[in-house]
Amino acid sequence: MKPSFEQESALTNSSEELRAGDMGDDEPLLPLAGLKVIDLTLARAGPTAVRHLADWGADVIRVEQPLGPPGSPALEDVVGKERGSDYQNLHRNKRSVRINLKDPAGKAVLLDLVKDADVLVENMRPAVKDRLGIGYKDLKLINPRLVYGSISGFGQEGPYRERPGLDQIAQGMSGLMSVTGFPDGMPTRTGIAVGDLTAGNMLALSVMMALFERSRTGVGRWVHTSLMEGLLFMMDFQTTRWLVDKEIPQRVGNAHPTAIPTDVFPTLDSHITVCAGSSRMWAKLCEGLGHPEWAERPEWLTRDGRRAHKAEIHKRIEEVTRTKSTQHWIETLNDRGVTCGPIYSMDEVFADEQVQSLAMVQPVQHPTLGRMNLLASPLNFDGIPRRIRKATPEGGADRDEILRELGYSPDKIESLKAAGAC
Repeated sequence: MKPSFEQESALTNSSEELRAGDMGDDEPLLPLAGLKVIDLTLARAGPTAVRHLADWGADVIRVEQPLGPPGSPALEDVVGKERGSDYQNLHRNKRSVRINLKDPAGKAVLLDLVKDADVLVENMRPAVKDRLGIGYKDLKLINPRLVYGSISGFGQEGPYRERPGLDQIAQGMSGLMSVTGFPDGMPTRTGIAVGDLTAGNMLALSVMMALFERSRTGVGRWVHTSLMEGLLFMMDFQTTRWLVDKEIPQRVGNAHPTAIPTDVFPTLDSHITVCAGSSRMWAKLCEGLGHPEWAERPEWLTRDGRRAHKAEIHKRIEEVTRTKSTQHWIETLNDRGVTCGPIYSMDEVFADEQVQSLAMVQPVQHPTLGRMNLLASPLNFDGIPRRIRKATPEGGADRDEILRELGYSPDKIESLKAAGAC
């Protein structure tokens, strides 16, 4: 039986085997060094899962779709997308090969890649992978140790399993849009693809759990989630308001539906967001605003009382906060332990001294696009510096290298190229 990736990481020093995790003589080995991952993902949810693995040392081989004929709009669209900032941020720290999975010779290349892979991640609709013959039931026959990760719009079973699912559709159907926005406005999507990102994060966690299980059993497993499942999980206390309390949550704008006061308040020069939902925090806020007597008002003493008088409380706070600057309130309220903060535009986010101290911006040198800054992994491993090792490769850039690693001869590589299989 092939040794587990944990054993490989501990026992081997081969630069070939530890390609993505070897950071040089002066750098510690990354946590996922020795892990081989096949990336068949598209869009955002799947790539989000794989990015976690790539960032922390896995050798990720990204299987790209073939290009269209020279001069075709399809070719220009693909190249334009792959050189865009979003794509660059999603697919760093990987290698790339183009494979035509509809071509028998191309599919054979994928199957050869799978033979010694630890993980494969895909986010095709269920019928698509089955039609191509690359579903879990097919690939586990080739590699029983394979951890196979899947993301779909609505799940692998059920009446909607074959529906195309995008983030905004899941936001609407999970109830998220029903609680986002202002009471007198339309249901509103969030400003990020939270369904995609959540599903990707959840799948990465599932993959690591399955790898841990495999370290005991020696056998892989199919793990999967969906945009719908991920967002239902993220709805969290809003779901229990219905499931347990039989209360249908409503849109409340920037306020919190139950923890009062929590909202965005105007200042002399902009806005501030304040969260003071507990009785203890409420008393601190009242003191910071210069009205300690508010905390003693009988009708405002309890959480339920403040919820019942939300409109009046927020009006009184607003009358005070608009008299001084945002910076004044940030300093005054934080000094008293009140949770509050400014509302930044994206340029202001990265100018903030705390964000800068977190080292969430990492530079990388792209062979065509030059030097660029990308968003780093949010994870921290004590003793391991967080950095982006490699820019997103051009589609298919590592084809010959990857095929040689499979033992293919130069003649076979040339024949695959000529046939359009790779």
